[in-house]
Amino acid sequence: MTSLADTASDIEKNEKHSGAVASEPEFDDSDVQDGAVREKDLAAPNSYFANFHRLALKYRMEARGIERVPEDERIDKTVYSPAYFWWAVNMVLSPVAIGALGISIFGMTFWDSTLTIIFFTIFGTIPVAFYSLFGPEFGLRQMIISRFWFGYHGVKIFAVLNVIGCIGWSALSTVNAASILHSINGGGLPTWAGMLIVATGTMLTLFGYRIVHFYERWAWLPTFAIFLIVIARLAKSHTFAPGTLATGQLEAGNVLSFGAALFGSATGWATYASDYTVYQKKDVNRTKLFFSVLFGVSFPLIFTGILGAALMAAAVNTPHLLDAYNENGIGGLLYGVVVTDSLHGFGQFCLVVLALSTIAVNCANIYSIAFSIQAISHYCAVVPRIVWTFLGVCASYGISVGAYYNFESYMDNFMNIIGYWLCIYEAISLPEHFWFKGGLSGYNVEDITHPERLPPGYSTLFSFCCGIAGIVVGMYQVWWTGPIARMIPGDLGFELTFVFTFVAYVATRPLEKKYFGR
Repeated sequence: MTSLADTASDIEKNEKHSGAVASEPEFDDSDVQDGAVREKDLAAPNSYFANFHRLALKYRMEARGIERVPEDERIDKTVYSPAYFWWAVNMVLSPVAIGALGISIFGMTFWDSTLTIIFFTIFGTIPVAFYSLFGPEFGLRQMIISRFWFGYHGVKIFAVLNVIGCIGWSALSTVNAASILHSINGGGLPTWAGMLIVATGTMLTLFGYRIVHFYERWAWLPTFAIFLIVIARLAKSHTFAPGTLATGQLEAGNVLSFGAALFGSATGWATYASDYTVYQKKDVNRTKLFFSVLFGVSFPLIFTGILGAALMAAAVNTPHLLDAYNENGIGGLLYGVVVTDSLHGFGQFCLVVLALSTIAVNCANIYSIAFSIQAISHYCAVVPRIVWTFLGVCASYGISVGAYYNFESYMDNFMNIIGYWLCIYEAISLPEHFWFKGGLSGYNVEDITHPERLPPGYSTLFSFCCGIAGIVVGMYQVWWTGPIARMIPGDLGFELTFVFTFVAYVATRPLEKKYFGR
């Protein structure tokens, strides 16, 4: 295996010859330690970055970055491993806060919110399950697989956006956790300290795939149990008022706007998908894997989203709960239901566990950020994964401190923006796979390191710009309302983004293939 400890100049030389990642010499299983190689395999043992590799190997951290995972190093033994992973990642606080937005921001009722949550969550999860199938097939990370669709250089646009998304999702989750920790004991713990606790726990990702998967396999259990306790206490309080289904143009606009946030939350995992199936065997049952991921992502998002809607439905009819939400967000609302109104000391313990569950979702974000950064440039690829992981945690912490003080609007805006650009990603990659490549038979994994064999990227760039036009005319935000969105009023950003991008790509890609032959 080629080490990431090569110097930048060496990698650039290799890239000019054959692509971003040089070919990988064979070595036996005794050299494999969770994707790492022993020190004798380091190409530049005296280089600066070689010290990080030695650190990784000493503490059995995953040293592999964006290199392909060989078939004999695939360590996942069950097709249901991704389901456990995604269940833990999404059985956390953030989707509870998102589920509350339907009532708190858009003025919907519980039943309206519930139906919207179910539909848009499943709709947004289908691409995640689909992209997960490429991990076992090619043994490559999602951003590297994306070179097949966007080209060697075109994918860098999406890699940069994915880095921003990874940091933003982590910051969002960290703010949720900090709001809960701050609400305990009358705000005794400063918000910055609560965020620091979560950031420290997220350092678990330094150890890599095997440890992250082991942690996620069990992390959902206490969180799920506490959510059941919250449901029981909410039912006993008799404050829940679901309301009735609404109709009309205004309601349609609210559904579209809330649905955009939900779609962004669910499909936000699409650009991470194969990162967490890359160690699955190539002959894995693809149907089982698809539904494993679909269920693992969608069910916890639906469950926690509906819980958030129920909590908000109770809060709008209960002044002290509404005050708690306005002061400390979803953390304050949970504190009012579980601690103030019922369980007191034990309720505080439950909230601490819920806050720490944020580590599970942040691990997924921060683990993937390294691969997106390494996909941007060969100069980034030379930096070991553990370095980018550490810097990602630090950046997420810094952003979360600033976002805390205007959290509700930040979360809604961020969710929608994420949904917009992911529609561009999906509107290009799906027709490229099904139409222009004709399915898996149109791929040659050896092409991934040869820019001259991949799409040139001109059609991608043009379609990306058309997608931005769809965002501009369809988005419905406080800081901008597009002319089409204003007619409803409601958010049509992700629908128009997908349509504009899809039409532009299908129209221009045949011309690109005809002229360049690839």
